[in-house]
Amino acid sequence: MTLWSALLAPAFTAFGSPITWLELAAFVLSVWMVVCNMRVHPLAWPLAFIASLLYFALFLDGKLYGEAGLQLVFAALALWGAWQWRFGRTSSGELLTVRRLGLRGLIAPTAFTLGAWPLLGLFLARFTDSPLPYWDAFPTVASLLGQWLLARKYEENWPTWIVVNTVSVVLFGLKGYWLTVVLYAAFIPMSVLGWRAWRRA
Repeated sequence: MTLWSALLAPAFTAFGSPITWLELAAFVLSVWMVVCNMRVHPLAWPLAFIASLLYFALFLDGKLYGEAGLQLVFAALALWGAWQWRFGRTSSGELLTVRRLGLRGLIAPTAFTLGAWPLLGLFLARFTDSPLPYWDAFPTVASLLGQWLLARKYEENWPTWIVVNTVSVVLFGLKGYWLTVVLYAAFIPMSVLGWRAWRRA
């Protein structure tokens, strides 16, 4: 409890809201993670694992249950993603490289994401005290699509993250997580740069 209290203690205040040490640590690790993703560096995955656990604690404290649950999934996917980048292979048996999935390949996962969004939102609205169930639900399900695309080194992960990060800026602004708003706002141009880098690759 002492450690938990220390993590939730304010490091500083921004826009009238306290920024906790927990949010600050998650912020730094997340920026580092995205830079590694842009460079296709495997260090991205252990950073993602730790940052996800930190954000799980932050969002659980803020009653953003969809986002909190998503962070646990992210932590598990970070382990899977690390394995994919090291040992994963394409359907033809080659080691994974940066490539495109294509519009046809995106149809099914995108349809699944759009269908899962209102279902998760309804679940959060009925069975939790989430204050923003549908705002919470969309980045939750869309982030799963982004993580899958990223782990399989598909270029389309970057435009997916642009959409997710844009919605997340609004969600976290409504909750007053201002450092995380800055983080996700910064993720938008970083995703554009990552997309360009992967296109060149």
